[in-house]
Amino acid sequence: MTKIESSSSTHSNGAEEEFLSFVLGDENYALDIMSVKEIRGYEAVTKIANAPVFVKGVLNLRGDIVPIVDLRMKFDIGQATYDEFTIVIMLCVNERIVGVVVDAVSDVVKLSAQEILPPPEFGVSFDNRFLRGLATVDNKMIILVNIAALIGSDELGLMDVNATAGQE
Repeated sequence: MTKIESSSSTHSNGAEEEFLSFVLGDENYALDIMSVKEIRGYEAVTKIANAPVFVKGVLNLRGDIVPIVDLRMKFDIGQATYDEFTIVIMLCVNERIVGVVVDAVSDVVKLSAQEILPPPEFGVSFDNRFLRGLATVDNKMIILVNIAALIGSDELGLMDVNATAGQE
């Protein structure tokens, strides 16, 4: 298990933001590091009846019941396999802990607002509601995920609608 400690100074001054980059299939993604609680290996979950296929189930994380969402399945990036190398990023979004399954965690990247390009209107097989933008780091295109919009979406049903209503 890896704990992520991040300074909020880059977040508050507006100059740069830090993102945790990760891999899904052949694509590079990133999310706001301020939402990351910890990174851990995948462990067996308790399945939930009638949950969407990408909600793998729940697990007990030190007394909190945490839903686990497989982003590979959510974004339709191929079949998921679960082994000792599978990674779960534990996120704290709107005061709720949620785990997301990814293929690998890459790095922490710092991006300025000028480096983040707006999401395209077409050409990406990614639901633009959950896309914050695109950035190029080390000659690789990184898709920036709006994790609060994803976790708060109606189809996941993981957040209280009233809790996310003021943040859209």
